[in-house]
Amino acid sequence: MKREERYRLVLDYFRREMPVVTTELEYASEFQLLVAVVLSAQCTDKRVNMVTPELFRRFPDAATMGAAEPEEVYEYVKSVSYPNSKAQHLVQLSRIITEQHGGKVPSDMDALLQLPGVGRKTANVMQAVAFGRAAMAVDTHVFRVSHRLGLVTKSANTPLKVEQQLVKYIPEADIPQAHHWLLLHGRYVCTSRAPHCSRCSLEPYCAKQMGK
Repeated sequence: MKREERYRLVLDYFRREMPVVTTELEYASEFQLLVAVVLSAQCTDKRVNMVTPELFRRFPDAATMGAAEPEEVYEYVKSVSYPNSKAQHLVQLSRIITEQHGGKVPSDMDALLQLPGVGRKTANVMQAVAFGRAAMAVDTHVFRVSHRLGLVTKSANTPLKVEQQLVKYIPEADIPQAHHWLLLHGRYVCTSRAPHCSRCSLEPYCAKQMGK
């Protein structure tokens, strides 16, 4: 099966089965989304959603969080992974957003990447979810599913290489949605351990089944 045909079949399935999808993180502003995405690194969205309500009540925006000390923020996020470093990053990025960007999360990719604790995946999530741009965030789920479905080659051995191959074949209009399609499929069906192949409608197109 040619790669273009594989993409067409997979994308048609997702367009039909998941026409409207978005992040499962809960937030009320671009700043709160950024905080939630930073907290979600190597942590489940479910856990993040358990801690952010109280965190956002105390620190609803960049100004209030930037005025805090990391130790204060830590008390609200101590149940997530790497709470010490994440608390430090949240206070630091809040201060930069307040002092350099007028309290608003910058939409520019380079400016996002300069924020403490913000890597390419987080910046791409903000580009796609907050600003509606054609950015492909590659997390562990997207990385795994892209390989299993044969959407990317074996040489795509880094998140950046996976991102580059995906955006080459996925229509620009679908890219913001495609991140969530692949992520949710990996989270609930094509899981890391013991994937649920018997209830996967994409199994006929799976690279494993196609012998590729």
